[in-house]
Amino acid sequence: MGSGTQKIQEELINMIPNVRILRMDIDTTRKKGSYQKILSAFGQGQADILLGTQMIAKGLDFPNVTLVCVVNADIGLAVSNYNASEKTFDLLTQVAGRAGRADKEGLVLIQTYNPDHYAIKLASVQDYEQFYQSEMRYRYIGNYPPFYFTTLVSIVSHNEPLAAKQAFLVKRLLTKKLSQATIVLGPTPSAIGKINNQYFYQILVKYKKEPYLAETLSYIQNYAQDIAKNDINVYIDQEPENIM
Repeated sequence: MGSGTQKIQEELINMIPNVRILRMDIDTTRKKGSYQKILSAFGQGQADILLGTQMIAKGLDFPNVTLVCVVNADIGLAVSNYNASEKTFDLLTQVAGRAGRADKEGLVLIQTYNPDHYAIKLASVQDYEQFYQSEMRYRYIGNYPPFYFTTLVSIVSHNEPLAAKQAFLVKRLLTKKLSQATIVLGPTPSAIGKINNQYFYQILVKYKKEPYLAETLSYIQNYAQDIAKNDINVYIDQEPENIM
């Protein structure tokens, strides 16, 4: 977040007098062209430190960069997404690639509360093969893609008890109509809580083969249209990228 980078900038200025810092976050890149302007200035040596959010992790090539620091590297592991480890590993390996370009040695410092987590540990040595093996083992045990398909059903309302009640009704419907081999998890409230003053309850469906899924989801969509006027919305996301 912008406020986080601002605080880090203040600390750096206190620690390193006369340091020149360019900050790249949502606040400094609102204006058209500001993103490229900041990168161009850093590439021309107009700053000693480029401080930013994840937007500076990928696709940048500055030969003079020899030190990369990642603050709170494991923050992405706290989210409830099955692919959180993959995203963390990808981000850290991308960041690590920013240091030590050309003929200069690079150093990468990673701040973490979970130094033994396989995503952190393997990213620090850029061991892609071992990460793949560890990640596939985790997904196999947890019945996640690519071993299972997934569908996320979200029930949303400004009224939390109403959202919860409808979520349990949808859960019963799914359990009744789908095959016994299909896994139906939830409903559970969203980890984020309220979004735009609305409450989210989620049901996750995992399956290898489900002949009744399309018919059941169609039924739920029709049901959702009938109850939409009662401040209830139902959203269906097949192969969801994020589970809130």
